Amino acid sequence: MDVLEAIQKRRAIRQYLPDPVNREDILAVLDAANRAPSGLNRQPWEFVVVTGEKIFEMGANYRSTLDEYLSHWDQSPMRDFITREGFTRFAETYGGAPVVIVVLIPIDEKPNFRKADLESASAAMENLLIAATALGLGTCWMTGPLRDESALRRILAIPDDREIVAVTPLGYPEKIPRAPARIDADLTQKVRWVG
Repeated sequence: MDVLEAIQKRRAIRQYLPDPVNREDILAVLDAANRAPSGLNRQPWEFVVVTGEKIFEMGANYRSTLDEYLSHWDQSPMRDFITREGFTRFAETYGGAPVVIVVLIPIDEKPNFRKADLESASAAMENLLIAATALGLGTCWMTGPLRDESALRRILAIPDDREIVAVTPLGYPEKIPRAPARIDADLTQKVRWVG
């Protein structure tokens, strides 16, 4: 699969098969992430690969933060993709994925470096998602688990000098959802040509 096809096929997967992901494929997606561009070539990202019981601890923590969000479910854009009950199950189990990857950066007090590091880690995360798609794996870029970041830090023993950027489950998709409509798909509103 070429990169443009992988970009077109990438979806947020919220239901995974229980099949294990082999270590070589995990390392392949992490290698793709590690090859992302970064501001000043700082390559600030780090990855925590979570398996086993820790995923259930993470899920219990994420579920415990959802009550207020679920109380406004009728206004949630998520309802176009998943039922309220399905979203709750997804949160509790990370969709049943056998692996969860957490992306970190060092905390930097200089605002310009922090911004560059966040942007760089986002590029790494995107590389990870595209590489996973090319290998037939599913992912879902998540920031919801950061609602209770202190508990997530405790569960994963993340030191205070690291910032959590994003989280993704990783596994074989149980089902692949339809592609959501793109806003301004023909790029007549989001693109301005100058010159």
